[in-house]
Amino acid sequence: MTHHLHRLWLAVGALAGLLAVALSAWAAHGAPAHLSDGQLRMLDSALTMQGWHALALLATGLWAERRAGLLPHLAGAAFTLGMLAFCGAVYSLAIAGVSLGGLAPLGGTTLMLGWALLLASAVKQ
Repeated sequence: MTHHLHRLWLAVGALAGLLAVALSAWAAHGAPAHLSDGQLRMLDSALTMQGWHALALLATGLWAERRAGLLPHLAGAAFTLGMLAFCGAVYSLAIAGVSLGGLAPLGGTTLMLGWALLLASAVKQ
């Protein structure tokens, strides 16, 4: 079942990267007319996390293709869910002023879990 799943992580990573570039363009050119400096800083934080984790998903997809087992796929799932939760919550607050409660810290913790799972996959014999 997991032998083609690496392509999902590559696709999600590429989509996240595409959206990060598009949102970055809007953040640089359109957002300053509508958002405060604090909102722009929050937006920049979410964009940074999205960009880094787009790259992490690409690496995870490549690694999962080479490394058998469930750990790389669990890392990909954690990166995807964590990015959606963290970035989504920060985007919501920065752009719309809508707080999603504890979703951002939960997403951040899930991103850290993704890195731990990727580490475990790399060092496992």
